[in-house]
Amino acid sequence: MQEIPQAMLQIDGIDIHVEGHGPETMVMVHGWPDTWRLWDAQVAHFKAAHRCVRFTLPGFDVSKPRRAYTLAELTSFFDRVITHTSPGAPVTLMLHDWGCLFGYAYVMRYPLQVKRLIGIDIGDAMSREFIASCSVGAKLGIAAYQLWLALAWLLAGRVSPRLGNAMTRWMARQLGWRGDAALLGAQMNYPYAALWSGRFGRVRPVAPSCPMFYAYAQRKPFMFHSAAWLARIAATPGHHVERYDTGHWVMRQAAAQFNADVSVWLQRGARGTP
Repeated sequence: MQEIPQAMLQIDGIDIHVEGHGPETMVMVHGWPDTWRLWDAQVAHFKAAHRCVRFTLPGFDVSKPRRAYTLAELTSFFDRVITHTSPGAPVTLMLHDWGCLFGYAYVMRYPLQVKRLIGIDIGDAMSREFIASCSVGAKLGIAAYQLWLALAWLLAGRVSPRLGNAMTRWMARQLGWRGDAALLGAQMNYPYAALWSGRFGRVRPVAPSCPMFYAYAQRKPFMFHSAAWLARIAATPGHHVERYDTGHWVMRQAAAQFNADVSVWLQRGARGTP
């Protein structure tokens, strides 16, 4: 069996893990409360034909000092990673949770750097259209967990890191996360604090010019996309929508099916078929 190349480099003090070979690069960006390890099943599947690039989001590594990043800093960091690991060629972006929000902002700012877009379980969640489409119950549910995590961030910095971490880990378990608690801390919550304080500003809804594969979970109390946005994505040539009978972590809870579906979509695009 041919050995699959592996490498690690650093950009802005962040470890960048590169594995696989092939003519195209796939950059994978996780969300809350995960790390680069989220994508293990996807790297195992795609690395035979792609260079898989992944990293822990800036500010999410609990072994490093607590720091909040702005949206502009994050999109600039993404651009440095992409231009370094795929010089002169656009990449496939695979995104989940906050990785979607940050990655979508990157796509809208640097459209020529992204050849294909794969979004998992977060659609137009920052748009007015989405907010208007939510029921009162959904709005209350979203506000409850996000404000809890924003509060945990503030308390960890001003009162007690131990308390903030305990609050964060409790909420993660309530939301169905089943990772290693040692890798989870309140410092990962800065996006929620930034969102509710307005420091992220207004984020444009994603309307990619490149082909998009959108996967979403149906076993959760509310969606993170509006029905109108989903319909537009599904009706756009080259785009594709798949629903999975899972919770929020589709790429783990239905890894084999998700990987196979994405592979078929990628192959169709390579052949130039819809």
